[in-house]
Amino acid sequence: MDDSPGGRRARSAPARPLHGRVAVVTGAARGVGEALARSLTGAGMQVALLGREEATLLTAAESLPGRSMCVECDITDRTALADAARRVEKELGPASVVVANAGIAVSGPFDGTAAELWERVIDVNLTGSANTARAFLPQLTTTRGYFLQIASTAAFGAAPMMSAYCASKAGAESFALSLRGEVEPEGIQVGIAYLHWTGTDMLSGIDDDPVLEALRRNQPRPARRIHSAAQVAQWLTHGIARRSRHIYAPPWLRWCQPLRPLFPALVARTTRRELRTGGAMASRGEVLGVGGQADWDSYRASRPAPPSDQ
Repeated sequence: MDDSPGGRRARSAPARPLHGRVAVVTGAARGVGEALARSLTGAGMQVALLGREEATLLTAAESLPGRSMCVECDITDRTALADAARRVEKELGPASVVVANAGIAVSGPFDGTAAELWERVIDVNLTGSANTARAFLPQLTTTRGYFLQIASTAAFGAAPMMSAYCASKAGAESFALSLRGEVEPEGIQVGIAYLHWTGTDMLSGIDDDPVLEALRRNQPRPARRIHSAAQVAQWLTHGIARRSRHIYAPPWLRWCQPLRPLFPALVARTTRRELRTGGAMASRGEVLGVGGQADWDSYRASRPAPPSDQ
């Protein structure tokens, strides 16, 4: 402890608050999840990587410099997540940090998107986050830990052609806010991370989507910048170390919070011309990114085959 100028003795924060603790990151096979697992390992944490792509997940885990493990599981499967939580506690110890990062997205008109695909986005992004919290809350209670919900600026202002993604991210934000009030008395802290344009495979081909391209083109120049997954992971790691209630990636997004009531009207005005052309509305809903496609393919493969007419 150091003596302050006023004569009081102030307790100094630990130099490495995450060192030696256990973190769980969902959706860790690639993108922000993989980058965050790497960043947390660099901060001295032992990391459990959860995801759908077993081979990619294993490669990511083996490339980390610190102690890690990986578990292939579907976060919409509560039984699989409960098994994963038991494995993490047995092999690494109880989790002090749990990051609900797994997410997929679909681009296309609502009535042009298969109902099952639309529902899958909600199941992964919203229900999967709740399942993750449910599976690891006993461990977080033991460690008086930190749960981080990865949200998005999609929760600020819903974009046309992204109804499932925007609805799921707004729902995930509300879920985290509700959970925060329930678990704070137990010593668990809940944070929400708002990510903007991030250079993952989900964002590949953005310029081919007329609505998303228009949204980005009409934003102020600093807001158009696409940040690397590694940079976003550094911002997240800093917030996790501080057990922040809100993490913004990039940090200037915090100044957008008071303006949120204006965003829906601004988004509608920006995208009106592209929607009037009719080309975008005639398209079909498509999964964005390699990771999202892998989840959708695995999900369909696990479904029972339709009954034969014979």
